[in-house]
Parts: sequence; C-alpha cells; structure tokens
Amino acid sequence: MNTSTTAIMLRALPADHRERLMSIAREVAFPQGTRVFEEGRRADRFWIIRTGTVALDLHVPGRRAAVIEMLGHNELLGWSWLFPPHTWQLGAEAVSPVSAYEFDATEVRAMCQADPALGVTVAQWVGQVLAHRLQAARTRLLDLYGPYGSGGAR
Repeated sequence: MNTSTTAIMLRALPADHRERLMSIAREVAFPQGTRVFEEGRRADRFWIIRTGTVALDLHVPGRRAAVIEMLGHNELLGWSWLFPPHTWQLGAEAVSPVSAYEFDATEVRAMCQADPALGVTVAQWVGQVLAHRLQAARTRLLDLYGPYGSGGAR
C-alpha cells in the first residue's frame, strides 16, 4: 500500500482500518472523456483518484451538464454509495486520463456493518469530505451571485 497516494482518505483512518480498506482496493484507469458514473444511476463503488482529473457535473435539462467541481490527486470520487438509496447525486467524467483505486461499495458497507468502529471512521471521513465540498460550493455560489463575492464582506 502506498500511503502517500491515498493520503486524503487515509489520514482520517487508523492504520488497521486503512489496511483493511486498501486490501480490497483494485487499480483502475479511465481514458479521457470516460463517463465514470451518471446521475440517478446505482452507486455501487467509489474511487480514490491517484492521477488525473475528474469533473463532477449536474444534469441541466435542455443544456450541457454543469460542472460543479473538479477532483484530482488523492481525492474521493463518489459518496452516494454510503447513503440509501445508493444512487449517484451527480455525474462524473474523466477530463484527463485517470488512474484510481476502486472500492466495491457493497463490500465496504458489509465491512463497516461487521466492524462498527470502522463504520464510524468511514462515515466521519465521508462526512468531512461532504462538509468540505459543501463549503466550497457555497463559496463558489457567493462568488457568482453575492454582491461582494466571498471575500469576507457581509
């Protein structure tokens, strides 16, 4: 296991949990332009990006999908696998060639159910990622629509 490659995920996890999760990871690659997942479809896996960039996007009827965020090295791709009904809330496309560690969601959820300490740690990690992304989205919205942007003026 290369801990520097998965630093973001693994920083939140104790070594034994980290090793257990990485034991079921498999290395995958997505060519540029690959749709990794589609909004509304079944969320059955997640990834830690090793190299490359992935755009998270939102379907807009009658228009091109709106890019919400760009993800890269060491970032979590996919969180919908953890929460019922396990359907993707966004879509994702490889903007450049991507290599990643892939995790089977059913297997990870089973591991978390069998080991409540692991389950709490994984839930906290994903929650931290979501909180960070929500704050980043809020800042982008303020930049776009706020009278003074997000520069601290209120």
